[in-house]
Amino acid sequence: MGYGLLRISGQELSVIRMDAVRLNGKKDMFERLSMIHDIMNELIRAFHPQELAIEAPFFGKNVQSMLKLGRAQGIAIAVAMQHGMPVTEYSPKKVKQAITGNGNAAKEQVWEMLQRWISMKEPIRTLDTSDALAVALCHHFHQQGPSPVAVHGSRKKGWSDFIRENPDRLAG
Repeated sequence: MGYGLLRISGQELSVIRMDAVRLNGKKDMFERLSMIHDIMNELIRAFHPQELAIEAPFFGKNVQSMLKLGRAQGIAIAVAMQHGMPVTEYSPKKVKQAITGNGNAAKEQVWEMLQRWISMKEPIRTLDTSDALAVALCHHFHQQGPSPVAVHGSRKKGWSDFIRENPDRLAG
């Protein structure tokens, strides 16, 4: 399970902390869920995030994997709610669309775009971490209204900047 905490200061986005929880496969399921509970509590107490954004479960072929994922997500959501945090859920397709402009983008494309959008002191090491940061950034974009427009790999602040910088693209 990946997680990412973003700091938003004006137009600047930076990573406070990002990582992936590595659960010991030798422990039973309930011990692993307890670890998720404890880690979520630690993160919330240490960094005081205001909201939790989580990726909606996707429907795969392995029912057991889906059940395990649902339990883990339920723990994360319950801990956030215990701390009075609002929770928002985004589909994987919506996250990819917000970050890359393509709802069918590969995880590697999302990872590449995140490095353009967010100031990071350390590189993203796992796709789980990349996914978590993408959900956080997607949530930020949705809280801000229309998503910023990525044009030729550059970051735009919003539609007004796009219009000002591209007057030739306006219909009269």
